[in-house]
Amino acid sequence: MKIILTQEVSGLGAPGDIVEVKDGYGRNYLLPQGFAIAWTKGAEKQVTVIKRARAAREIRDLGHANEVKAQLEGLKVSLKARAGDGGRLFGSVTPTEIVDAVKAAGGPTLDRRRLALSGQIKSLGAHPVSVKLHPEVTAKFDLNVVKG
Repeated sequence: MKIILTQEVSGLGAPGDIVEVKDGYGRNYLLPQGFAIAWTKGAEKQVTVIKRARAAREIRDLGHANEVKAQLEGLKVSLKARAGDGGRLFGSVTPTEIVDAVKAAGGPTLDRRRLALSGQIKSLGAHPVSVKLHPEVTAKFDLNVVKG
């Protein structure tokens, strides 16, 4: 099944990309969730408009992405979480909680889907977090999880 992505889908592509996926994946997940539209000749013409807008936005955002990277790497982010006696958390830290902690620490508003964690955060202490701000720019900062 040929589809046109309308949003970034990790492992598949960016908005405006024409990709070939299995019928079930496209029909049951990508199309109903609004991540893609069915491919047609008319829709393919819209792809060029989407790609042009994306290219202009990326060129404009490269300098901004470097500014945000510098801001994030100089930030001390801490998050309070409920934990047991051994320092093990009740549950795990979610990307949404990390984004809220960055904002509370005075950082920029981030998209939770762009966070890259090395694994689930289930213990107290410092954990590395990466944020893909731009295809060429990735910011890294430490998240300090404290008992709260």
